Amino acid sequence: MDKALLNVKEVSEYLGIGDTKARELLRNPYNGFTIRIGNRLYAHKAKLDVWLKNQVVG
Repeated sequence: MDKALLNVKEVSEYLGIGDTKARELLRNPYNGFTIRIGNRLYAHKAKLDVWLKNQVVG
């Protein structure tokens, strides 16, 4: 994926999770990767990757 912003469906495919869980992650205002444009939620892919690396324990 070369896109900078991912929609809910793309986030769920990228992370291998369901749409409901992807929406839940995007609704969290403190995650640092969500961008709201109008009523739609998007994930900034580069920031999502950083957030994901920070979630790894070990």
